[in-house]
Amino acid sequence: MEDSSKYLHPDKETLSRPELEALQLERLKQTVKHCMNSPFYKKKFDEMGLSPDDIKSLDDVRKLPFTTKQDLRDTYPFGLASVPLRKCIRLHSSSGTTGNPTVILHTQKDIDEWANAVARCLWMVGLRPDDVFQNSSGYGMFTGGLGFQYGAERLGALTVPAAAGNSLRQIKFMKDFGTTALHAVPSYVTRLYEVMKQEGVDPRTDTKLKVLAIGAEPHSEAQRQRIEEMLGVKAYNSFGMSEMCGPGVGFECEYQNGLHFWEDYYIVEIVDPQTLEPVPDGEIGELVLTTLNREAMPLLRYRTRDLTRVLGRTCPCGRNHVRLDRMRGRSDDMIVLRGVNIFPIQIEMILMKFKELGNNYLITLTTDDDNDNMTVEVELAGLFTDDYPSLKALEKNITRALKDEILLTPHVKLVPQGSLPVSEGKAVRVVDKRKVYQ
Repeated sequence: MEDSSKYLHPDKETLSRPELEALQLERLKQTVKHCMNSPFYKKKFDEMGLSPDDIKSLDDVRKLPFTTKQDLRDTYPFGLASVPLRKCIRLHSSSGTTGNPTVILHTQKDIDEWANAVARCLWMVGLRPDDVFQNSSGYGMFTGGLGFQYGAERLGALTVPAAAGNSLRQIKFMKDFGTTALHAVPSYVTRLYEVMKQEGVDPRTDTKLKVLAIGAEPHSEAQRQRIEEMLGVKAYNSFGMSEMCGPGVGFECEYQNGLHFWEDYYIVEIVDPQTLEPVPDGEIGELVLTTLNREAMPLLRYRTRDLTRVLGRTCPCGRNHVRLDRMRGRSDDMIVLRGVNIFPIQIEMILMKFKELGNNYLITLTTDDDNDNMTVEVELAGLFTDDYPSLKALEKNITRALKDEILLTPHVKLVPQGSLPVSEGKAVRVVDKRKVYQ
């Protein structure tokens, strides 16, 4: 393929909606039939009296059972496999800090298709074989490292597997190797920029950076815009999860008007988290995904717990794959405080509106005198000042804005830049210290 091509896979990326849906139905029928090789799904189908022949249209996906993270844990490690273990060449897993980890198996075909999907994402935002791609994700069981690595290699870029952390080394690599594209979680990008400032490095003049791929943790549009202003390049939102292979599930195009989810690989549903019924386009609900091109471990109607909405199914870029809004948080990450439902991303959206504030914040939940309370600590953008009247006025304005958004009054605490904990991986935004009453 010529480098000037707008699409890496034009035969799949430019399908019309009828063509795309016809391909989905064909692959859904094959997937359901293949799932009969899984002891887990075979039992489910038998209990439901369901046969692969019952799938005659895309709407019939609603006949299929939901799959949850708990199902993966209950069948740990290989109970959802649809091929013999000898055909698998790799596994990835999530952390198992609260029980068994979730394990996903891959055949060589799965790895190849995963690489193709990630390469398609990177090509879509302008990366080509003459680019230098630096990956600051952790390698190993976490999928972000190897997923982007394989995708960038498949695209033909020179790859720099820098892995997570060691900001001084990351910056040296960027300067010495002429890095043009960087993958990092949003909170780490802000940390990297702080180190650049300390070292007197201007990313606009001292590096060749032109593209950022960000994801793996919820972030607001305001946070994305700050990142773009800091590094002087476009930052494209990415969506992935280990249960769906990893990165490459969804990615923004040049228009940054939502995440294109590759519907030749997945069936996308948005459902009400309580009733599990579909919600209308434009309404926020839980993302449910069915794999369509996986060999080792296909998953049917997997409940991601991520909250989003459908933005549209056409795009000026020429792709008709469904566009979803950025993730608004997770249904299981929702904070319930005094009967009010709050998502951390709501708080970030407010904080990012104040130019006096930095990018790092921490929400702490405590029980004081039998009442649950919220404290929001947020770093100042500049040097800490002794101008207490000014700081108090700022705290009051932030408190008022947060109350208008979350309908509760938190305690806002402004702290010096660099005083809150910094994670080299996903940022920890909420610490729950509340008492648990029996």
